[in-house]
Amino acid sequence: MDYEEPDYMNKIDITVETFFIKEQSRVEDSFYVFAYRITITNNGDIPARLMWRHWIIKDFNNKVLEVEGEGVIGEQPRIKPGKQFIYTSGTSLDTDVGTMKGTYTMKNDDGEEFEAIIGEFVLSAPQSQAH
Repeated sequence: MDYEEPDYMNKIDITVETFFIKEQSRVEDSFYVFAYRITITNNGDIPARLMWRHWIIKDFNNKVLEVEGEGVIGEQPRIKPGKQFIYTSGTSLDTDVGTMKGTYTMKNDDGEEFEAIIGEFVLSAPQSQAH
C-alpha cells in the first residue's frame, strides 16, 4: 500500500477578527461599516508571496460583491516559514449582518502558485447599535 506524505511545503493558515465601526456607519441609511484584521501565517517549509486576492462579500439581502486585485493593502508580502503578515481592511454592507470568504493566490520561492483559502466569516453589528 502506497502512502503519500502530506505536502507541508505550502501551508498557509488564515485567521480573521472582525469589528463593527459605529462611527462610520449610518444605521438610518442602512449603511454599515466593518473592519477585519487578517493574520496570515506561513506554517509551510518555504517562503511564499501573496500575489492576488479574491473576496466574495454577501449581505443579509443576498447581495453579492466580488472583489479581486493584486496583493492586499497595496502590498504583495513575502512571508517566511514560521512568520506572519497582519493587516486590517474594511468593507461596508447595506445590512447589519453579512459574510465574507475568499482566496489568496500565493507563489512560493520555487515559483509554484497555490491557493490559500479564507474560510467564511460573519460581519455583524451589535443588535443594540443596529436597531
